[in-house]
Amino acid sequence: METTQTRIKNAYGALKTDFGYTNVMQAPKIEKVVVSVGTGRVQDKAKIALIQDRLAQITGQKPSPRPAKQSIASFKLRQGDIIGYQITLRGARMMHFLDKLIHLALPQTRDFRGLKVTAIDDMGNYTIGIKEHTIFPECGDEELRDVFSLAVTIVTTAKTKKEAEALLRHIGLPLQS
Repeated sequence: METTQTRIKNAYGALKTDFGYTNVMQAPKIEKVVVSVGTGRVQDKAKIALIQDRLAQITGQKPSPRPAKQSIASFKLRQGDIIGYQITLRGARMMHFLDKLIHLALPQTRDFRGLKVTAIDDMGNYTIGIKEHTIFPECGDEELRDVFSLAVTIVTTAKTKKEAEALLRHIGLPLQS
């Protein structure tokens, strides 16, 4: 089985020929992967600790807390309250996480028929919403009542949606046709 890292290296050469780049360094690259979880209404300290622990197991890196930027009275939210956690992956950890996401986690998703191409934004980034964290192999099914969702954003250096789609297809992300 070909790893994601070798697929990415092969993708740069393929993109060079597809888009007519004169140099392989012009091809778009994956810059980083950002994994984030919102804990908004969760007040239970044990559940927040569980979310932090599961995120650290899934990504191999400790999550950093994200405070609220402003107070919103109707949500009983004060500036500085922790409303989520975020992890930025680069380098080898990013490659390992992408490999696990593409080959192990996404096929475990219920009724999976591929990822939508429309989720690529104008800057060439791709965001995947995962409803259940239990699709990752590190998370056992013993705690089905404490299931949380997370967002995975793949940040690329692509300048257009077309370049980003070609890059994501070449690395093996299961996009719909």
